[in-house]
Amino acid sequence: MPEGPPPPLALAWSLSVWTLAPLVALVVLYVAGARATRNDARRGEHIAFCAAVLAVILALVWPLDAYVPYLLSAHVAQHMTLLALVPPLLLAAGTGARVRAALPGRAGATGAQLAAFADRHLGVATLVHVLTMWCWHLPGAVAATMESEALHRLMLVHVLLAGLWFWRAVFARLRARDGSAAGACVALVTAMMLMGFLGALLTFSPRLLYPVYTDTALLAGIDPMRDQQLAGLLMWVPTGVPYLAVCLLLAVALLRELPRSGRPA
Repeated sequence: MPEGPPPPLALAWSLSVWTLAPLVALVVLYVAGARATRNDARRGEHIAFCAAVLAVILALVWPLDAYVPYLLSAHVAQHMTLLALVPPLLLAAGTGARVRAALPGRAGATGAQLAAFADRHLGVATLVHVLTMWCWHLPGAVAATMESEALHRLMLVHVLLAGLWFWRAVFARLRARDGSAAGACVALVTAMMLMGFLGALLTFSPRLLYPVYTDTALLAGIDPMRDQQLAGLLMWVPTGVPYLAVCLLLAVALLRELPRSGRPA
């Protein structure tokens, strides 16, 4: 638990080796894989990867991670960035293919098998996605991560992996031409509705649901109730944009398939 006020924005850095080392490794592997597959490289994919790296930096390096011990809104913003923004950007960048191209043969083959497994199990991925979002926002879980840095880091890894699994399974349906996009639309709408329900609960609750943030929000100069309402709004409104955008893309893919499925053999 913090004892003093939060650092100013210019000094809100979290320079942990547990964050920087994996991030640097990811960038190195992506660049190496992009060089190995330069014939398939597209500018849009590189832009998406840069945006994903920037989102990771905002969530884990500067400034959100430094304010998580003080504000529930920072806690929610960090989670939603790792769950709903970073994974679709990484997948749009073709990061998995780039990283597998840079790995040795056996490691690349194992990665391909894991990717194929993730693609096939959209239902399980959706369940894990929703449970991850809800369970880590239970008041007891939030209080536990405030007390243990190791548990906090484990939580961040869990959130990111759950996001990657869900979005990868969704993107697999977006690329398919077999009508499976309908199932992905259902998964996206389900996740978006349950996330919106939790956000609405935080926004309209008449009492504080996270007493662990009462004193720390005051240290940051923010009313704890306003902080909780802001956290709910962040989860409810802007976080739903990626889900809605990809759902619309899936709907367009389904509409394009209708004339083909209606043609006589």
